[in-house]
Amino acid sequence: MHIAEGFLPPVQAAAWTAVAAPFVIHGARAVVRQVRDDPDSRLLLGAAGAFTFLLSAIKLPSVTGSSSHPTGTGLGAVLFRPPVMAFLATVVLAFQALLLAHGGITTLGANAFSMAIVGPWVGYGAYRLVGRLGGGLSLAVFFAMALADLATYSTTSMQLALAFPDPESGFLGAAAKFLSIFSVTQIPLAIAEGLVGVLMIRILRDVAMPELVRLGVLKDPAAAEPVPADRTEA
Repeated sequence: MHIAEGFLPPVQAAAWTAVAAPFVIHGARAVVRQVRDDPDSRLLLGAAGAFTFLLSAIKLPSVTGSSSHPTGTGLGAVLFRPPVMAFLATVVLAFQALLLAHGGITTLGANAFSMAIVGPWVGYGAYRLVGRLGGGLSLAVFFAMALADLATYSTTSMQLALAFPDPESGFLGAAAKFLSIFSVTQIPLAIAEGLVGVLMIRILRDVAMPELVRLGVLKDPAAAEPVPADRTEA
């Protein structure tokens, strides 16, 4: 889903950068606030960024000028909320463009909009919805990861369709074509990513429960315990 360097028309590349910039700036402020208010969360914050980097660096050739891969942004959105991931995932995309030639600098705004903004917000929305419906943490994280991935690929498909409309069917025809081509690889990847997310949240529940409680992902077990009755009365 990383659109390659120079693949978008310059005007569209600039427009996507302008649209993404406010979210990224807001996300940078959210990261500063998170570290200031909870310094102990820095390790988990770094782990969320590294997790996104590793998963989204696994790429499979797909639509010309793009690729299919997991995103990893759903887990970070669950842990730290989507604004934080808008900044972290954009940093990840910038490093991948510079170090791995995965994506590009001129297309960074478009890639950030799909993977760092739309994906985390859709994933977080799915997480909250499944939680409200009583689905449990593992199921909520599965849908957060899978739908963040699918939302990212859907947005990229729209971006490519806008840049390269079909000569006969226009934007809608091109969007349908890109979506259908991406789906061959992206749907299985989204399911696999959801399962990886479930595994990761279970590991974090074992090794970093205090951090998850502070972040509001888990309830404090002590607070849930009943208060003993007063046995001093006759």
